[in-house]
Amino acid sequence: MLQAIIIDDEAPARDLIRYYLKKFPDINIIAECSNGFEGLREIQTCQPDIIFLDVKMPKISGFELLELIENPPVTIFSTAFDEFAVKAFESNAVDYLLKPYSEERFGQAIEKALERANNGTGIKNIQNAVQSFQLRESVSRIVVKNGSHIEIIPLSEIFYLEAQDDYVAIYSRKGRFLKQTTMKKLESILPSTVFPRVHRSYIVRVDQISKIEAYSKDSYQAILAGINNSKQGQTTIPVSRTGYQVLRKLLDI
Repeated sequence: MLQAIIIDDEAPARDLIRYYLKKFPDINIIAECSNGFEGLREIQTCQPDIIFLDVKMPKISGFELLELIENPPVTIFSTAFDEFAVKAFESNAVDYLLKPYSEERFGQAIEKALERANNGTGIKNIQNAVQSFQLRESVSRIVVKNGSHIEIIPLSEIFYLEAQDDYVAIYSRKGRFLKQTTMKKLESILPSTVFPRVHRSYIVRVDQISKIEAYSKDSYQAILAGINNSKQGQTTIPVSRTGYQVLRKLLDI
């Protein structure tokens, strides 16, 4: 029997999924959650095979929740997005339920989810869908798992980002946080005119730069304003030759 969790902030939506699932005795509902925080806790505790996940929820969205899970279960999204936006999910073969949906449509989603649960293709498709969605949406914050807590960091509070092995260190007004992701992924979703990648290991908020200096023949360094993370009393970021050209255009220098 497959174990399932329903995560949706609307009680009628949870009730409808529970009602439709009565025709699928091989799927057992082990938890229902009204927000992303509860959903994350239950997923980590119960390790379900399938989750029914709303996209737009208070606190953290369904996509932000999935970002915090290393190996997400097979997921059926539910969303009120229009058909055009939903094409982002279809291209990655991750199923969705467009509210309001019929019992027949629900059954089709279940069949796909059961197939993916059995052949193990769900995780990669889910991760692709999350990134596809982020590329189409205006990202305004980054969500990070910090021990047993969830930190929501607005982009306006981020100073710079630094690659550190399999993680990216995010330096912000709230402090330093590690997120298990890649610089390439963050570069693809952050607004490039605000957060240019100036070095293979660094992305910086451009309005934090107070000065750019030559460091060697083909490299430079950016000095950040009002940030003191070093023994020398100021924070400097290495800037590659390519990064320098990017900054010249953005800063008109």
